Amino acid sequence: MSKLIFDPEALPIESIAGEPPVALERLTEAWLRERFASPPQWSPEHFEEPLMRSGLAEPTPASVLMPLVAREQGLTLLLTQRTAHLNDHAGQVSLPGGRVDEVDTSSIDTALRETEEEVGLHRRHIEVLGTLPDYLTGTGFRVTPVVSLVRPPFDLRADPFEVAEIFEVPLAFLMNGLNHQRRRIDLPGGIGRRTFYAMPYEHFFIWGATAGMLRNLFHFLRA
Repeated sequence: MSKLIFDPEALPIESIAGEPPVALERLTEAWLRERFASPPQWSPEHFEEPLMRSGLAEPTPASVLMPLVAREQGLTLLLTQRTAHLNDHAGQVSLPGGRVDEVDTSSIDTALRETEEEVGLHRRHIEVLGTLPDYLTGTGFRVTPVVSLVRPPFDLRADPFEVAEIFEVPLAFLMNGLNHQRRRIDLPGGIGRRTFYAMPYEHFFIWGATAGMLRNLFHFLRA
């Protein structure tokens, strides 16, 4: 999103999604490979962000990587905290990625290139499992989430212009509906109310498009 005119952490919690967690036996490398190789019938969740773009121009194509890191204690998700001066999504927790470039051959190529540029994670460490349905943001992007496995050891190097911090969150925490909050804001100008997901973890506030894409990963793994 563009630079915020509100503090999402200060907004009230409307409800907790509350679904049971994804079973731990599903949060393994072998099970995830099988799930993406033979996907089930499932339905992605519908979000309110596209409604904010009614009548506007076609969204800009982009991709993000969902890097699931194979740690000894279990899978984690690698995320970034963006720097505060950026025009889009300033200061927010994000998945590594960005808009499609002319040099990219596919949405997967975009995610791999952007990840290496932002956090220094080379594609030789990344095993792509597949993609989730595109996510439309209210700020004009059509984002393809690319789910992958990453096996240590690997080196990271944050782009100081874009990335303030790189961190990991246990996948089991993110794949538990009890950790999925619904928060709401009354939009300025009387244009309505927006409800969005948030998944606070330690001092990080995961919300908006990143939380929405994680909700779809949650539904896909539960199906």
